[in-house]
Amino acid sequence: MTRSKILCTKSHLMGHIIKSMSDQTSQAESQQIITEVLFNSIGDGAITTDEYGKLTRINPVAEKLLGYSSKEVVGIWFPKLFTAYDSNGAQMPITERPLTRALVTGQIISEHVIYKHKNGSLVRLSLTISPININKKLVGCIQILRDISSEYEIDKMKSDFISLASHQLRTPLSAVKTYTHMLIDGMMGPLSQSQLKSLKTILTAVNRMNETVSTLLNISRIESGTIVAERKPLQAQKIINSVIDDHRLTASDKDITFSVNCPSDGFRLVTDGMVLKEVLGNLVSNAIKYTPSKGKITISAKRDKTRMIISVSDTGVGIPIDSHLNVFSKFFRAENVIKNEASGIGLGLYLVKGLMNELGGEVWFESQEGKGTTFYLSFPTKASNTSTLKHISPRKVKNVTAKVRKTVA
Repeated sequence: MTRSKILCTKSHLMGHIIKSMSDQTSQAESQQIITEVLFNSIGDGAITTDEYGKLTRINPVAEKLLGYSSKEVVGIWFPKLFTAYDSNGAQMPITERPLTRALVTGQIISEHVIYKHKNGSLVRLSLTISPININKKLVGCIQILRDISSEYEIDKMKSDFISLASHQLRTPLSAVKTYTHMLIDGMMGPLSQSQLKSLKTILTAVNRMNETVSTLLNISRIESGTIVAERKPLQAQKIINSVIDDHRLTASDKDITFSVNCPSDGFRLVTDGMVLKEVLGNLVSNAIKYTPSKGKITISAKRDKTRMIISVSDTGVGIPIDSHLNVFSKFFRAENVIKNEASGIGLGLYLVKGLMNELGGEVWFESQEGKGTTFYLSFPTKASNTSTLKHISPRKVKNVTAKVRKTVA
């Protein structure tokens, strides 16, 4: 091959390589532009950070929500720029902030949080943070933010109204209950059997209304964050006995018997007695309501290495398996209980779940339709560390913290 032909061939090959590289560069640039357009077109606020929490990108919606432009924030450590507060308005330590937890645990974090706007105002947000992994290596996170200030204000107005209405109902209900008891006890003269039966029906209805009012009040307190659990050492058996005494008359109307299985020491635990009584009262009330005549309710207590468990078991109608996921939802009632018991608003178990969260405990259940249900309440044996990072290796937390400090410095 002549020298000129060799040069021509090399020139053609080089041109092909350059054209190919140019096409690849053009494709990469096009892909980058498309990615940028998609990111900026997201209807909610969106923020990305690197693996150390430094901001790498912020879309226009997030800029509007937080008051900062992209030029002001890119390259800055997110926790240093944005102060985070929990739903009650308390400032969150850096180790408990959603971004830190997502980076350390590698898990998706979804919750409500409050960030401080550039102008100093507080913005209430619904937040979801998803870790970004490439080849199983964490390279950053993306945060999706949505302003829920309006929804929060509407919920607050609704809770305030429910609380006010419930308080106003309590006074007349107390008067009706007191005078009904006086009549039943014969303090206003002798009664015929039919009159006595009618008064007991009134008393049952008043007790049911009182339960509903108490439930509404407690739910409004939970949702407004005004319930504060006062944990003290107590004997759970005393509370259990008190709950049974409160419901013995209602249970006797259906010939339902109680059984209690507690350790000989009375089952001592550290919790809020009033809140525990409210929880057990709701479970026992439900058990009576949905257990046929001549049924049985068993309340048991036991302890293991890490927790103390109280269970409430009945021989009632049970919960259909397709309803299990919704049992603790607000206003939910399974179809089979609606057929058996028309009254009820579906708030009792929602309240139980909320109160157990306030106590730092857990609630779950086992049930089989037609055979009965058992609800379990668990309480930690020691004051638990509520930190999300408690199950993470201390070495991992230390390494991440060191990297973050080095990056920020």
